[in-house]
Amino acid sequence: MVNGLQVVGGLALFLFGVHMLSNGMEKLAGHQIQQWLDRMTNRPIKAAMFGFGATALIQSSSLLMITMMGLLSANLMTLEQSVGVMIGQEIGTTFTGQIAAFDIGDFFYFFLALGILFIEFMPEEKWRKYGEIAMGFGLLFLGMDLMSGALKVLATLPEVETWLTFMGQNVWAGVLAGAVVTAIVQSSSAMTGLVVAMGMSQAITLPGAIALLMGANIGTCIDTQFVASFNLSRMAFRASLAQTFINITGVLIFLPFLTPFAELVSRTSPDLARQIANAHTIFNITVSVMLFPFVKYITRGVESLVPPSAAEQQPKLTAYIDLQQLSMPSVALAEAGKELLRIGETTAEMVKCSCAALVEDDAAATQRVLELEEGFIDPVCVVLENFVNTLMRKDLSVEQQRRCFQIKSLTTDIERVGDLTENLAQFAQRKVQEDVPFSEEAQEELAELFAHTQKTYGLALQAVQDDAAALAQRVCVLEDEFDRMYMTAREEHLARLKSGVCQPEASFIYNETLRTLERVCDHADNLALSVLAR
Repeated sequence: MVNGLQVVGGLALFLFGVHMLSNGMEKLAGHQIQQWLDRMTNRPIKAAMFGFGATALIQSSSLLMITMMGLLSANLMTLEQSVGVMIGQEIGTTFTGQIAAFDIGDFFYFFLALGILFIEFMPEEKWRKYGEIAMGFGLLFLGMDLMSGALKVLATLPEVETWLTFMGQNVWAGVLAGAVVTAIVQSSSAMTGLVVAMGMSQAITLPGAIALLMGANIGTCIDTQFVASFNLSRMAFRASLAQTFINITGVLIFLPFLTPFAELVSRTSPDLARQIANAHTIFNITVSVMLFPFVKYITRGVESLVPPSAAEQQPKLTAYIDLQQLSMPSVALAEAGKELLRIGETTAEMVKCSCAALVEDDAAATQRVLELEEGFIDPVCVVLENFVNTLMRKDLSVEQQRRCFQIKSLTTDIERVGDLTENLAQFAQRKVQEDVPFSEEAQEELAELFAHTQKTYGLALQAVQDDAAALAQRVCVLEDEFDRMYMTAREEHLARLKSGVCQPEASFIYNETLRTLERVCDHADNLALSVLAR
């Protein structure tokens, strides 16, 4: 009983160690993963390289798979790209087994102490990342030590010995057992660690271990199928089907040759634990290489099994963000930034349309502004704010937390610009409905002020997109220039009123337009200052 609890406790420590290692690596290299995602998924070979590198870094194929489902739902990846990533991640998953197979003795205590030192006593945020990685390594090996020690005792029990012998002789039972256990713990890494620990304690044969690992490859698909079943996107369901096909096909190809494969692997190392890790690596690499030429055919087959629904063909409110991305904060933040800029570009269009509405009495431009504000800006800003609020409840680095606050602040400014353009459109409606005339001089001044506002706001959005301090400083200068132009325009307007050139009924709309444009430039200035403050 005690030894059984020790195995369970060791497995729990191993899983927690993998989680900490994954979390630390995601904070350390998550931005790199996002850059790879943008650059390395346009071709199947690049997608496979991305899958391999990302999985090796974050030590979690399930996390990457779930995140990828979110990207598919948001139309940021094609199904063919995701299949390429899946094939690459099959190789990346073997890193956990290779790490676990190292016998470092009691050196894991050093990693634990180092992790505590960095997490608790180092003030800088970067040391916490390294502390989580070191602590993850230490817990991983501590879990392996506990499991292997307990398994040595359990393997001497007649019932356990009989079961292990059966697993070694009946490979189908081994595959089934590996799939069931992996589906229960929802982690192929946990199953891999357990099997390697069994190898360290000589509690299993190599053929039996290979069968369990093959089952683990199938069992890990059950977790993603479960996630996909709750995902509204049929694209995510197609991805989970593709992963299931890849993993089951690999097992079916290798299973008839398990005995000669085990004999071949046994020559790679005298140590059984290392043999098990090598078997896992060789198996996954071979399957990935064999299936890689068939990426397009796998994609077409899955698409034919799950055709697009009518709802799926409807345009989405958001273009970039999806709740599934929250499992990988670095990706979620990057996509939230893209969604923010998309809203910004739309408000820039609204500023331009409001100019045509007021200066040229363009009814279509007026209607365009009103429709965008009510049907796009307000609802998308609500979704984005809720997305960032949810993200902020995750375990984020200090830099990621700052970026979340920045996105929330920028969203408020950009949404307010949308509200202001709605005000301008309503002024334009009133001007037409009440037949309020503007003098030629007033129209020229407004055209000039609108042009300056568009330039200032456009540069502010560009500064945010490029994180360009020089552009941000230029925006601040332009905002100051607008303040001077605003005061000059007001004085000239008052002079025209006194001389009778401008009609009194136009004064309210003209003055309110000036104040509104000034506030748009103020929000542009806020965008620029947020860049300068980073």
